[in-house]
Amino acid sequence: MKHNVLLAIVLMMTLVFAGCKSQGEPEQTAYDRPLPPGQFALRKIVDTAQVPDFTMACLDHAGLRSTIDNSLSYLGKPSSELFFPSGDITHRMAVESLEAFAALIDSGVRGSQLNSAIRAQFDTYMSIGCDDRGTVLFTGYYTPIFDGSTRPDARFRYPLYEQPDDLAKGPDGAILGRRNATGQISPYPTRDVIEQTGILKGKELIWLADAFEAYIAHVQGSAKIRLPNGSLTTIGYAANNGQEYHSVGQELVADGRIASDQLSLSAMIRYFKENQGLIDTYVRRNPRFVFFQEEDGPPRGSLNEPVTTMRTIATDKSIFPRGCLAFISTTMPSTIGGQPNVYSGFALDQDTGGAIRAPGRCDVYMGVGDAAGERAGQTYQEGKLYYLFLKPTASVGTY
Repeated sequence: MKHNVLLAIVLMMTLVFAGCKSQGEPEQTAYDRPLPPGQFALRKIVDTAQVPDFTMACLDHAGLRSTIDNSLSYLGKPSSELFFPSGDITHRMAVESLEAFAALIDSGVRGSQLNSAIRAQFDTYMSIGCDDRGTVLFTGYYTPIFDGSTRPDARFRYPLYEQPDDLAKGPDGAILGRRNATGQISPYPTRDVIEQTGILKGKELIWLADAFEAYIAHVQGSAKIRLPNGSLTTIGYAANNGQEYHSVGQELVADGRIASDQLSLSAMIRYFKENQGLIDTYVRRNPRFVFFQEEDGPPRGSLNEPVTTMRTIATDKSIFPRGCLAFISTTMPSTIGGQPNVYSGFALDQDTGGAIRAPGRCDVYMGVGDAAGERAGQTYQEGKLYYLFLKPTASVGTY
C-alpha cells in the first residue's frame, strides 16, 4: 500500500533482523545486505536440475489471474517503461512473460501438466539473496482495520496526514525533500520534528483513537477505517518524508522491554497498551513518516494497483523488476498459532517496503483484518525467491 511503501514492515517480527545463515559462519550477516555495485539481483538458472518444481503451486490459481491483470495494467502505462531495463529484463520481456503465463492459466492446464509447460516455455531466475546463494527472508504485511473519524473529538485524537504541499518529488516519484518558497530543497523533517512542531496542522486526513494504531498504519502503509456511522473507508499510502526507516521493535528489544524471541505485533500492542506514556518515546525513534490519501476500493501497492492476498509481494524496487511474475518457495504458518508448513506459490511483485531492502528480503501481503495481521506477524522464514520470464524461443500455447 505502497506498503508503507515504503514501509513495508515487516510485521514487526521483521523488525529484528537476524543473521543470514551461511555455511561455516555464525549468524551475523544481515538479510538486508546491500546488493554489490554493478550486480543484478537475479541470476538466471542454467542447470535445469536447479529449477524448482512448480507442481503444487500449479494446483492453486485462486486470485492469480486477476493479479496478473493488475500487473499488466501497470505495465501498460507509459511511465512504467522508465523502470526498465531492470538488469537484463526489458519492459517487453516483462509484458510478454505475463501475457504468456496468463494464456497458460486460461488454457485450463493444471498440476504437473502446467509445471511441464512452465519449464518448457519460461526461463527461471533466482534472487541471489543475502548470501549469493539465494537465501531470502520472507515476512508478512497486511491491512489493519481501525476505528476512526474524519473529525477529532475526545476519543479520536491521533491524526493521519495528507501529503504536504512542500514535499518535493523527482520524476520517478523519489522523495527529494522539502521545497521552500525560493525553490530550494532540504531534507524533510523527521517524525520527531513533525509531531512536536505541528507543521502539518490543517493536513489531517483522519483521526484514530489510539496512538500506536496510528503508527501501525504508518508501518503498513494503508488501513481500513471504520467510521462512527459504521461505514468503512480506505486510506492508502501517498508519500513519505524521505527519511530512513528505523525499527521500533528493534529498539524495544535493545532496551530490554520485549525479549527478542517474544517480539511480535501483538506483543508490541500489549506492551504499549500497558505503557502508553512510552509510545511517543519509541515511535519517534523512527524518523520515517508516511502521508496518506483516501482511496476507493481495495488497498493498493506502490504500483498503484490493488494488492491481493498471498499473490502480491513487496520487494526492493530499486533492484527487482516491477510487476513481474515471481515464485515463492518457503515455509509459512497455515493457521494462526500453527507450525510453519512448506509453502510454494506464484505471486506478482507489486509493492515496496521501507524496511524491505536488498535481494535478501521479501514481504508477502496477507490480507485485511486481525487474522491477516496475526498470520503476518508469525511469518518470518527463510526461503527462495524466483522470477519467471518467457524464453525467447518459446512456442507459447504448446505443452
